[in-house]
Amino acid sequence: MSGRGGRVVAAVDCGTNSTRLLVSRDGIETLDRQTIVTCLGQGVDASARLNSEAIGRTLAVLEDYRRIMDRLGVEAVRATATSAARDARNAEEFFDAAATVLGVSPELLDGDTEARLGFDGATAGLDPSRGPFLVVDIGGGSTEFGFGADRCEGALSVDVGCVRLTEQFIHHDPARPEELHACLSVTESHLDDVLIAIPEVHRTECLIGVAGTVTSAAAVEMGLDPYDADRVHHFELTRAAAEDVFRTLATEDRAQRIANPGLHPDRADVIVAGMCILVKIMRFFSFDSCLVSETDLLDGLARSLLAPAGQREEADAG
Repeated sequence: MSGRGGRVVAAVDCGTNSTRLLVSRDGIETLDRQTIVTCLGQGVDASARLNSEAIGRTLAVLEDYRRIMDRLGVEAVRATATSAARDARNAEEFFDAAATVLGVSPELLDGDTEARLGFDGATAGLDPSRGPFLVVDIGGGSTEFGFGADRCEGALSVDVGCVRLTEQFIHHDPARPEELHACLSVTESHLDDVLIAIPEVHRTECLIGVAGTVTSAAAVEMGLDPYDADRVHHFELTRAAAEDVFRTLATEDRAQRIANPGLHPDRADVIVAGMCILVKIMRFFSFDSCLVSETDLLDGLARSLLAPAGQREEADAG
């Protein structure tokens, strides 16, 4: 595949909720993009360990990804692990096994680097004059904030994610009002930290949302069945629409949530907590809309592989 003149690179992200792959040529042409829910971080918040079943699920997906990369002629791979691995005492056990499968060991990204790479991926191709941007990546175990216009000027990761909040607070289906209130309150307490770490956040002109909670909210709002990434990418999700999707999903049980066109069954268990995070961010910072992006951390990782020698570390560090 690389014979067409471009460099084929791959990015792999082993996240708390899903394990993802991007294969691209020159960071522009997407050759393959995969997202599989593996729940690597299942129970980590309580036990501080990756359980063997979760590791096994994730390794099986990585084996599939390795075959895809071989078929597409990948020349360079950057693999990362994020919130669940940061919290797990036995992360090295997973890294060693993953390295055997992938040929490279996943890097344990700190939260700020994760936020900066996500910013790079989400804003690539956008006119900087639309900024400053605030890129928000609602993950399974954490949420990353990256702020800037043509580059990331401020970054923060907070320990609020759709899996973490679900395991901590949501124990009924549908969630009880007090459980929703707990999710919203904990999220708000961490948003105070964002104001301290990124005081310029008030200058944001464009909120960009990435990852499964936000893309699912857009798909549900549009009633997409099947899911259409091209329609989701750069969809303008208004705050009113986000609140409407939140109210709908929060009052439904799992079977009813799955019946909503646009919501993948694998996300049904954690979407309510994810929507708590999204709507609280929009309320707290008074955002009227969110630009939904299909490009994110994976794209930032792929772009970093194409950076001139010596510039990758500088890009990661901001």
